[in-house]
Amino acid sequence: MTTLTYNVVPATELLAGGRPDWLDRWGAFAADLRFDSLPSTVVERSKLVLLDCIGAIAAGMQEPETRKLAARLSALDGAGQAGSPAIGAGRRLAPGTAAFLNGVAGTMLELDEGNQYARGHPGIHVMPAALAAAGLRGASGADLLVALALGYEIGSRIGIASKLLVTMHPHGTWGTVGAALAVAKLNKADAAAMIETINIASTLGLATSRRTMLEGGTVRNSYAGFSNQLGLMAWELAASGFVGETDGVGTVYGSVIAQDFRPDEMTADLGERWEIARNYFKRHAACRYTHGALDALGDIVAQAGGRIDPDAVESVEVDTYVWAAQLNGPEPKNMLAAKFSLPFALATFLVNGAATPAAFRDAAREDERTRALTRRVTVREDATLTAKLPGLRPARVRVTLADGRTFAAEALTNKGDTEDPYSPDEVRAKFAELAAPVWGAAHAADIAACVEAIDRAPDLTTLTRLLAASAKGSD
Repeated sequence: MTTLTYNVVPATELLAGGRPDWLDRWGAFAADLRFDSLPSTVVERSKLVLLDCIGAIAAGMQEPETRKLAARLSALDGAGQAGSPAIGAGRRLAPGTAAFLNGVAGTMLELDEGNQYARGHPGIHVMPAALAAAGLRGASGADLLVALALGYEIGSRIGIASKLLVTMHPHGTWGTVGAALAVAKLNKADAAAMIETINIASTLGLATSRRTMLEGGTVRNSYAGFSNQLGLMAWELAASGFVGETDGVGTVYGSVIAQDFRPDEMTADLGERWEIARNYFKRHAACRYTHGALDALGDIVAQAGGRIDPDAVESVEVDTYVWAAQLNGPEPKNMLAAKFSLPFALATFLVNGAATPAAFRDAAREDERTRALTRRVTVREDATLTAKLPGLRPARVRVTLADGRTFAAEALTNKGDTEDPYSPDEVRAKFAELAAPVWGAAHAADIAACVEAIDRAPDLTTLTRLLAASAKGSD
């Protein structure tokens, strides 16, 4: 019989290490941060992230699953008109329930913003909890922006400082810490309370699975919702006197769900380099790993005069980096799986003219022309392209037509990334495209105007009223 040995570190030795320096610095930084300390670029980007999250949530709230979930949670909740807005659902729910539902809805369409350096989506993990806590505490619009930027910052930095296990999905992990710190800030926590909230929240992340996204397991869309709900709960625990371990982040992200935790990354240029100011926005309604190839295919369509007949395509070849190359499933079983299938994303782009939300719904997924074209797409990893991560997300695409003509294009990064950003007007146009079908163009414009001026709002009464409004055509 084989004897297994384990290197167990005595509890006394763990305690002897004490609290890490980076955590002390973060506690003081979070407690002392004021709106007038934020650079103007951070303020403006935080408003865009807020607006983008609202649009993604409102549109995602119209999906059949989220509509049913909203109704079921409302029946259990009973908050009535006193709660926080479930955006796009025409309901108010208890703060924790609303934060959960908004987080779920915001990931349904794969249109929420993200941060390439953190390798995840900080905004949708923080904004719903911050909105709920701000409304509960009567915070100002400036307070909301500070909390959003702060929560975004610590979540992103944990993602940057560690390497999640390759079997993990990043949703529902370090975003919980971001949500919790944003809530603590809105509750005017001092440095000690900030530190305790971070330590408590560090061990409240989910044991997520990367396979959910590849298989179309839509439970994956709940991960960000739970991060927001647990972030609110982490603060309530800290405020009630509960404590976490001395260095929860170092333990969890250094040995439990991640490896190679580098504490220096937590404080590098802290207060000078803001992660929310180097985020990315999305226009393609699919996994970001597909975006480089989709952008290259868009260039090819332009080369061909603006349209390529899908039936005339003999083959599509894609060379890209490892994470994108893994999205090679040719027969996605539902909308989520379709968004994580590079062959399908390219095929539906050609058939429907763009990678819109509708291009991934069941009707599009079941279209025989699209299914046939999907099987003519080949995806390969190119190690030289993988080596360009994380700064670049390259893809090379080659389309061969039945008449022998070929077209080729290469994208080094995704449109919308820090290196090739969408303009503020393009982000606002995306919001209008998502929000107008939910509330109507005039109401969507009122929300956009409210968010644009949110830093001058004494409270969030107007914003929450607008977000709680019923969708068009709802009962």
